[in-house]
Amino acid sequence: MSRASALGVVALLAALPALGQDTVVMEEEVSLRSPRTGGIQFRMGGYKPLIDEEPGLTGTPYKDYFGDESLLTFEVELQRYFYQGVGTAGVGFSAGYGEKYGTAKLSSGADAAERTSLRLVPLSFNVFYKFDYAAFEWGIPLVPYGKLGLIYTPWWVTKGADTEVANGSRGSGGRWGWGATGGVAFMLDVLEPRFARDFDSDLGVNHSYIFAEYTYADVDNFGGPGLNLSNRRWMFGLALDY
Repeated sequence: MSRASALGVVALLAALPALGQDTVVMEEEVSLRSPRTGGIQFRMGGYKPLIDEEPGLTGTPYKDYFGDESLLTFEVELQRYFYQGVGTAGVGFSAGYGEKYGTAKLSSGADAAERTSLRLVPLSFNVFYKFDYAAFEWGIPLVPYGKLGLIYTPWWVTKGADTEVANGSRGSGGRWGWGATGGVAFMLDVLEPRFARDFDSDLGVNHSYIFAEYTYADVDNFGGPGLNLSNRRWMFGLALDY
């Protein structure tokens, strides 16, 4: 054996313990990952209720008071996973808040000195599925998902500092409905893997995502009379697995 070959063999043998140590470290990192049991989403977007599309309605009260703009809405959703295999499935509960201000009207139709507002608290209970198998197994950071849920939305209208009263009735109530959501999330772990591992070991957050989703919701007491709070909207936000 030549001197160069002998030196190469010695260098390879010297490197084997280091390679073994790296493998052990990687296996330890995987084994130290905290278990995934649920998630949380923070999202915001526009909410334009289809009040003016209520059957039999005369005029366009939403447009007259608030224009064509949407309510800015913030929502938080807590999720619990009951299946983790080829994707993840579970149940979620979300709560939000949105408001929109406009100019109150006099009985003559002229603008009043007071401000009026429409305020909503969208609540929903949903089942969901997200295809995160490709992200975990193949390193593809895009995670599509879908939701189907039951919705209840309390609402009230203010005039000045008080809830508006018209014809002896308070301007408040609640509407039931249903909604379907489709979205896609981008797994942020791929941008900073070491930070993602530290986030997990320090705070128990397994994965983090940014996402965009579109919701089709009918919130009109399943076709009943009254205020139509149905909506079609985009929302954007941050999601965490824990």
